[in-house]
Amino acid sequence: MTGVLCCGNLVLDILVRPVDRFPWGTTTLVDAIEQHLGGNGASTSYTLGKLGTPVRLIGMVGQDAFGDVVLSKLAGAGVETAGIARSPAPTATTVVLVDSSGNRMFLHRLGASGEAFAKPVEFTPDVTRGMSRFHLASVFGLPKLRPHTADLLRRAREAGLETSVDTQWDTLGRWMQDLAPCLPYTDLLFMNEDEARMLTGASDPARAAGVMQGHGARTVVLKLSGRGCAVFGPGVAIECPAFDVPVVDTTGAGDCFAGAFLAARLRGRSDADAAKFANATGALVIQQLGAVEGVRSYEETEEWMRSARLVDGFQRGLHPREQEPAH
Repeated sequence: MTGVLCCGNLVLDILVRPVDRFPWGTTTLVDAIEQHLGGNGASTSYTLGKLGTPVRLIGMVGQDAFGDVVLSKLAGAGVETAGIARSPAPTATTVVLVDSSGNRMFLHRLGASGEAFAKPVEFTPDVTRGMSRFHLASVFGLPKLRPHTADLLRRAREAGLETSVDTQWDTLGRWMQDLAPCLPYTDLLFMNEDEARMLTGASDPARAAGVMQGHGARTVVLKLSGRGCAVFGPGVAIECPAFDVPVVDTTGAGDCFAGAFLAARLRGRSDADAAKFANATGALVIQQLGAVEGVRSYEETEEWMRSARLVDGFQRGLHPREQEPAH
């Protein structure tokens, strides 16, 4: 097995649950206020590490106690953290308000994430040693990296790495203006259905994937929330149903899904098997409060899948359906 060089933000999440109303000027009792690891780069890397995949993370935290917590949590999962710089700015922090159904609202302070990647990432032998893939955990979440993402992916390819990209939400609303130049250098693209609609104007997964492939992306993975996921590669489309589990908190589920998909592919699994495994990892995550608390080892996840139920009446253990793409 070879590893993943991951680039993204690192965040300390403060989760509050449940928050169903906002009665300003009053006091509301809640069940939980907890600190957890968060951020797309940190959550994806943590998942890869827990699943036994070699992973090296590049990013930045502050020189504060929150930064210490983030680095300790990552190291405990086996993530290589030597490439994580420390900034005088505070560690990026998000207050996550979670309602009774698991939906979230984020209050985010950029902090050190706003200072990260002021200089280009250099794909030196020390940085790429043992790595076969470069994963950009967010195109839109790092202000100083954002204008240079296409060049970053191009240079990763030139360094001999396969590339994968997770779009995430664009708070600036530039969407395809910034993503399109990246797609010719993207081997694998992850999007959720809301991001796909904003990027392409299409609600249908196959149509959205077709737009991205038309711009150069080779394989597109659509995260479809409670319905599961869909994978569109050259000449094939795969539909994979979600697992039927109670939802506590969906924070980080998409990042953990991406990490699990990459981990399965690096073990030689097919896209269909990787999709099912990633759905299982996401299902385990959303049953607990916090972005990564539900992530288990690779073997424990496979064991859980053997007895887990799929949604919408799918039979237990059903293999994902493969068909010709609609686009």
